[in-house]
Amino acid sequence: MSTNASTNADTHTATHTATHTATIYKSAAGERELRRRYLETLDNWPVPAERIRIPTREGETFVLVSGPPDAPPVVLLHGSGANATMWQGDAAAWAQHFRTYAVDVVGEPGLSAPSRPPLASDANARWLDEVLDGLGVPAASFVATSLGGWLALDYATRRPDRVTRLALLCPGGLGKQRVGLLFKTLLLRPFGRWGMHRLVRGATGLDTLEAGPVLDQVVLTFTQFKPRTERLPRFSDEALRGLGVPVLLIAGTEDAFFDSADSARRVRENVPDATVRLLPGVGHAVFGQTDTVSEFLRG
Repeated sequence: MSTNASTNADTHTATHTATHTATIYKSAAGERELRRRYLETLDNWPVPAERIRIPTREGETFVLVSGPPDAPPVVLLHGSGANATMWQGDAAAWAQHFRTYAVDVVGEPGLSAPSRPPLASDANARWLDEVLDGLGVPAASFVATSLGGWLALDYATRRPDRVTRLALLCPGGLGKQRVGLLFKTLLLRPFGRWGMHRLVRGATGLDTLEAGPVLDQVVLTFTQFKPRTERLPRFSDEALRGLGVPVLLIAGTEDAFFDSADSARRVRENVPDATVRLLPGVGHAVFGQTDTVSEFLRG
C-alpha cells in the first residue's frame, strides 16, 4: 500500500464541508445527513474492510478495500449520485476470491473530493492512474455501473495495459442517452418528495416492496445532492473495436437513461470478446448479478 495513503476516512470532513456544499450539495445539513448515513453503512460492512485515502490531482479519493491481499485485484466504480455502499450486497461474495477496491468517484456523494474533471478529456484517466498507483495496483479488472461504466470504458480505451477485464452494468457511452427524464424532473419538481419518489421509481425501475430502502436512500440523496449535468460522450466504434480484453455487458431492457438495445448492438458488433445479457423488464438499477459477475471475473 502506498505510504501516501491515509487510513483515516473521516478527518477531512470538517475541512471540506464548505467546498462540498458550494459545489455538489444543496445544503450543509443535507451533506451532513448523507455523510452520517454513509459512515453508518460502512460501520456495518459485511466483510472486513480497510478505509484508504489516496491523494490525487483532483483531491483526496476514498477507497474501501476488502479481500485477500494476494487475490486478483478488482476495481469497483459506482454510478452518479452513489458511492461505494452500492456494492454492499456484492462485497461478501466477491471478497472471497478477489481483492476489491470500491472507489468513491470524485464529484459524487461519497468521501472523495468534490472535483468533477471534464469528461471529454483525459483528466479522468489521469485521476484513475493516480488512484491505482496509490493503491499499488498496476492493472486490474473493473466492475462498473452507469457513470462508473463510462469511466471504466474510457480508462480501458486510454490505458489498455491497466485493465484486464470489464464487467459493465447499464454503462453510459454506448447506447443513446435519453433526455426524457429531464422533462419529467421539471414537471414533478413542484410535487416535492412525492414527485421525487415517482421520478426515481421511473428512472431506476425500483418499484418492488423489497427495493423500498434503496429507493428511499436514492430519493434522499437527490433531494440533497446536485447531480452532474454534463452529457456522457459516446465511444466510437473504432474505440470499441480496440478493446483487447473480455467485456461483460449487463443492462435492463427498460433502462430510462440509456438505450440498452443500442448498447447491446454496438458491443456485439464491435467488441472482439464480448458477452451481452439484456434483462427483460429491468430498469437502470441492475441488482442480483453477483454470481454472474463473479464467474466472468474468474474467467
